[in-house]
Amino acid sequence: QWFTFIYIKAISSLDPCQLKVLLVTSVGIGGLLCYLALRKKTKNIPVGDGWWRVGEKPLSEDRTIRPFVVETSEEMIQDLHQRINQTRYTESLEDGRFHYGFNSAYLKKVAKYWRHEFDWEKQVRVLNKYPHFKTNIEGLDVHFIHVKPVQRAGQKVLPLMMVHGWPGSFYEFYKILPLLTETEGDFVFEVICPSIPGYGYSEAPHTQGFTCLDAARIFHKLMDRLDFSDYYVQGGDWGAFITCSMALMKPECIRGLHLNMVNAKAGGALSIISLLVGRYLPFLVGFTREDVCRIYPFMQKNVYKILRESGYMHIQATKPDTAGCGLNNSPVGLAAYILEKFSTWTDYKNRDLEDGGLERKFSLDDLLTNIMIYWTTGSIIPSMRFYKENMGANFQKTMDNTTKIHVPTGLAAFPHELLHCPRVWARSRFTDIRSYTYMPRGGHFAAFEEPVLLAQDLLQFVKKVESKRPK
Repeated sequence: QWFTFIYIKAISSLDPCQLKVLLVTSVGIGGLLCYLALRKKTKNIPVGDGWWRVGEKPLSEDRTIRPFVVETSEEMIQDLHQRINQTRYTESLEDGRFHYGFNSAYLKKVAKYWRHEFDWEKQVRVLNKYPHFKTNIEGLDVHFIHVKPVQRAGQKVLPLMMVHGWPGSFYEFYKILPLLTETEGDFVFEVICPSIPGYGYSEAPHTQGFTCLDAARIFHKLMDRLDFSDYYVQGGDWGAFITCSMALMKPECIRGLHLNMVNAKAGGALSIISLLVGRYLPFLVGFTREDVCRIYPFMQKNVYKILRESGYMHIQATKPDTAGCGLNNSPVGLAAYILEKFSTWTDYKNRDLEDGGLERKFSLDDLLTNIMIYWTTGSIIPSMRFYKENMGANFQKTMDNTTKIHVPTGLAAFPHELLHCPRVWARSRFTDIRSYTYMPRGGHFAAFEEPVLLAQDLLQFVKKVESKRPK
């Protein structure tokens, strides 16, 4: 048994070249041929095509890229204020804090600030700080911001697409953008932040079946339309799934993939062995001390905790339109539903606080700006539908969730992410990990919470990738 554990540990640490040598020396040329045959079976996910409007797809496509400006109106603000005024509250239970969801006492404070102090017109000007555009792809008007860098002499400009998740938006990246577009190193980024179709200012699909693969294909088409042939991609939450799909779909276009949420597992017997042995003899299964701290006690951190926090997912993956109807009509209800995630997913311990710890990492202006993007566009239901479209039968066994990814990959493991994925597990899916960082603080909304840390990790990853690329 000890030999088996050591052998698993040894081969799991080998890179592809070392594994080839092991195969040749142990089972001869036949082993190498088997290895090459297996590698040959790893194919790119087909790009395909789509059409997300009712009716037939036209023969020609409008490829125009149009400037877009976020706007507001007095009527919109008056309607919002009226609805906030008419909110009915239910008193919180004694000492309920955030264990029952959003605490009503604190919700009243948020609503009062929203009604009397929050300046949406000012925040619209903030949103328009960066150039916005729309272009029609597969029948949908796709929104994105395109931020060109401040380029210094001798700097290389690298294209970077950053993709948000739920319940976030492109606005999550506003604090990190200056850190990426105004660097002093050898390179600087030209950043494109699209809104997933159905979120914010991107048009929602009109027909069923729009998944991460479809979003990935649309975003590749967007980059092609912007005349980028190869680029970096970065994402968390749904953005991580979408950017992984982009890497699988057209790996030749992806210079590097950087994630702050990792979807990978050891799988099968190796996973069970890892979990049984890892707590007591972590070195035998490739766990570090930090992995042990983040994974164990396993049932508490990976089962019970997730069950307590995943009710929203079951609703959105089954009947999103039902719950969404109320959220689309009550701004305070929408705020409670979304902001509760910004509390708990930033740190589970925030459930023990009367205010959910929201203002520890975020300002109310920033939080409400994100809410207003959902509210003013009526996009909460389409954004929730994305769960139903993606989380069908055998979601974890679909091709885009199981196929190995071979592009250079950087992983930023934030301590308060919903689930922790050790590097040894990540290697089971990502074959070319250039960087794996145990981040010192932060949770699910990395760019929004810790823009400096995320920018630093992204920059060091790209530096490693660029140093190995042919001159």
